[in-house]
Amino acid sequence: MKHTFKNLPKLTAMIIAGGLMVACTDDPTPNPNPNPDPDAEGRWITVAAARMGDNPGDGNGGTLIYSINSEEAKDPTVSIAPFDNGFIVPSNRTARLQSSEDGNTMFNISYAGDTGGNYTKYTVGGGQTFTQSGTAVSIAPYVGSAPRWVKLFDGDNTGAAVYVSTEDIFDDNGTPSDATDDTYVRTESTMGVVTLDLVNSTINEFQESIVSLTEEEEANGYYISRIDMPTLNAAGDKLYIGARVSKVDPATGESDNSGEILNSKTIVLDYPSLVNPTVISSAVGQGDTNGYRSINSFEYNGSVYQANQGDPEGSHILKIDANNQYDDSYVFNLDAALGVEDAYILAWRPAANGKAVVAYRDASSEEGVAGAQGFFALVDLNTKTGQRIDDIPYEADFYLFQYQGFVVEGTEIYLTQAPVGKNGNIYVVETETGEVTKGAQLENVAGSHYIGLF
Repeated sequence: MKHTFKNLPKLTAMIIAGGLMVACTDDPTPNPNPNPDPDAEGRWITVAAARMGDNPGDGNGGTLIYSINSEEAKDPTVSIAPFDNGFIVPSNRTARLQSSEDGNTMFNISYAGDTGGNYTKYTVGGGQTFTQSGTAVSIAPYVGSAPRWVKLFDGDNTGAAVYVSTEDIFDDNGTPSDATDDTYVRTESTMGVVTLDLVNSTINEFQESIVSLTEEEEANGYYISRIDMPTLNAAGDKLYIGARVSKVDPATGESDNSGEILNSKTIVLDYPSLVNPTVISSAVGQGDTNGYRSINSFEYNGSVYQANQGDPEGSHILKIDANNQYDDSYVFNLDAALGVEDAYILAWRPAANGKAVVAYRDASSEEGVAGAQGFFALVDLNTKTGQRIDDIPYEADFYLFQYQGFVVEGTEIYLTQAPVGKNGNIYVVETETGEVTKGAQLENVAGSHYIGLF
């Protein structure tokens, strides 16, 4: 048999300087205040800003973070100017950030470059003060230098990173494009998962395994091509990993984007051992469940709720029950809930009451400088209803594809709104009432954008 390898990593190296500055005053032109009050009520809110690399909105010029308290975050007279003297997060491209539930600690794993795969954590001190705590550890030997990772919701104890590599398998030694010499058999997907002790900066467990679709699906050229967003179930004994399914033409072994979109799938693993992978399929949604930059699934009320992307019927929020199977009686379609077409969930986050803020685009989204713009909606997981948040302004250059972080404080959800290269604000959504508070000003520079709050 002959094996043709895909998905080899492409690495570059670049770290760029920049910064962040805060001001707090009633004057229309606020004076700089680089030292927010650490004794103020509320938690730290860390703002993340991504500098442009080669193209507006690409975020490849480096990531900067700056912290204010939640009282300041709600204050429209506070001005955050993001690219002057903030803390530069080690990462070649846009950093993959996570924060502790109380906001006092930031976690980072560098993405690509010489430091790619390095885990570091920082104590938040306000302003641009982030003090490294503990030792750094590299997970690159396990999952490469550009890992996809998230913090599990287990009391800030554990992170999980994943990768998948694939091989096209043919029955002789010809070339993939020569159908007369080669017969396509299947594409084999090998998954690696590593768990990381966030407290002690050590590796907990690493396992590598083959994840398979059905024989019929694989014979038709389907395979798992990307995985992301590990989520721990309520019992703490299973890990769910979102998946993207791709396809090759079995006659040629070449990529085929014209095939049927399969039902949404999730990989289920034993936890903490990371063994016994199985693949479950939804009968409700189609398309991918791996998300992109933001956490794509959350445990709520004993079940895990998961967004899907690329669904021909518009994105759904799917439900996985305590039996580790999709609950196909739960149908929550964003198109139907919002009265739109072609909804695509870009990022989302629920509060403890089951009400969530969803960042999405739809058929009405205009093409801006960095792609189709997005909107925010408030949805209810229990009633399967939602509505767009009209108190947040929108324009064509508002870009949410790389959005990473929301902050949840009680029933309030904090988010950023600032178009690429333009100023904006922090907004706070009270999920119980739908009331929206316009908060701190977000100052921007050409081509750059905000990627969330932590």
